[in-house]
Amino acid sequence: MTPETLFALSNLLVLPFWLLMIAAPGWGLTRRIVSSPWIVAAPAVLYAVLVVPQMVDLLASLMNPQLDAIAALLGTPLGATIAWAHFLAFDLFVGRWVYLDARERGLSAWIVSPLLALTLMLGPLGFLLYLLARRLPGPAASRHGSTR
Repeated sequence: MTPETLFALSNLLVLPFWLLMIAAPGWGLTRRIVSSPWIVAAPAVLYAVLVVPQMVDLLASLMNPQLDAIAALLGTPLGATIAWAHFLAFDLFVGRWVYLDARERGLSAWIVSPLLALTLMLGPLGFLLYLLARRLPGPAASRHGSTR
């Protein structure tokens, strides 16, 4: 399969989970599915399938990262697909944590769902804003005390 095909199909590995967390956060099935860390397995496997055959070349670039070398790697269809699979896996992992943490804290889906959508699109920015939002009082605030 070409990098272009894998790139196009890769979103299908994560979108169902994002849709559940964003559009149906209170549904019991969403919580049961998202509670499993295995939801991140498919994009992680895709990443491994792409990286393992390139391991020697990648390690050479990553052991002593230089902007030109990383830019050249990311500027190829294979490099962009590897990076995309990495983003998909880690953003979903972070989104999963946000979802579970917000549910435990009793934060409103009206606040959390847009932040999850932002985490899907711009991972670290959505995560950072969630860290700020989790300081908002919610029904579970008394259980978390100074850990906020």
